[in-house]
Formats: sequence, C-alpha cells, structure tokens
Amino acid sequence: MLSKRMEEALNAQVNAEFWSAYLYLSMSMYFENIGYKGIAHWFAVQFKEEQDHATIFINHINSRDGKVTLMPIDKVDTSWDSILHAFEETLRYEKIVTGRINDLYTIALEENDYASQSMLKWFVDEQVEEEETARDYIDALKKIGDHGYGLYMFDKELAARTYAVPEPLSNQA
Repeated sequence: MLSKRMEEALNAQVNAEFWSAYLYLSMSMYFENIGYKGIAHWFAVQFKEEQDHATIFINHINSRDGKVTLMPIDKVDTSWDSILHAFEETLRYEKIVTGRINDLYTIALEENDYASQSMLKWFVDEQVEEEETARDYIDALKKIGDHGYGLYMFDKELAARTYAVPEPLSNQA
C-alpha cells in the first residue's frame, strides 16, 4: 500500500508526464507545420513515450491500492526560435524531470517503499538516456549550424526513429 505522501507525489508525476507529452506534441506539430517532418516524427514518438510513462505511474498507483487523481495540464509553448532551441528546451526540461524522478526515489527510500523504488529505478535509467540523446542532438545541431544540407540530413535521420513500448508496459502483456 502506498503512503499518502508517495501517492500524492506519484500523482504529481502523472500530471508532469502528461504535460511532457503535451509539450512534445506541440513541438511535433510546430515542426510538421514548418516542413521538418522527420523532426516532427521524433517529437511525436516522444509524445507517445511520455503518455506511456504516465501510464506506468498510473498502473503503479492502482496496483498499490492508491487513487489516481488527474489534474489540469498547464499550457505549453507552441513555437521555437530554431531546431537547436527546441532541443535545448528538451534538455532543460528533461533535467527537470530527472530531478523529479530523483525526488520520488528519495521519498520511496524514506518511506521504505521497495516496490516504488523498483519501479522508479527504470525511470532513473531512462532519464540518463533522455538527457544524453538531447545533448547529442544539440552537439550535432551546433556543428550543422544553418547549413541546409546538414539540416536536411538531420531531419532524415530523425525520421527513421522507431517506437518501442517501454519495458514496464511490455512486461504486462
């Protein structure tokens, strides 16, 4: 059974994951509208991932006799100055998410909530990957600059991204 403190913190994370999904959907729509279909696709996959992350938290709350409380989703940005700016914002936000996951893990430790610790371990590892990917794209975009062919190739590379259901959800099948 979840403590009240853990339940409230996990519900806040559900909201944060849905906000993240909404942000990435907004980024996807922005890049679709300005003709970068590959980048739009990459952010659309991010949108799906964040929805699945929310579902993992929801399933965990429900499996521990907690109550899921959905909250309103705050407004997100709808345009970015450049592709580089969008990925810098992605990295900035992923660092915030990393902090939130670490805070959840700390609560789980303090509450001796071993089941939540186990679930959160996957997210700790996931955040390392999310930040690394964003940093790699930022580095690439800084090298590319405003060169059209480089941006064209970057867009094509991101179009090849495939979606894989996160392990905690794939194990439930």
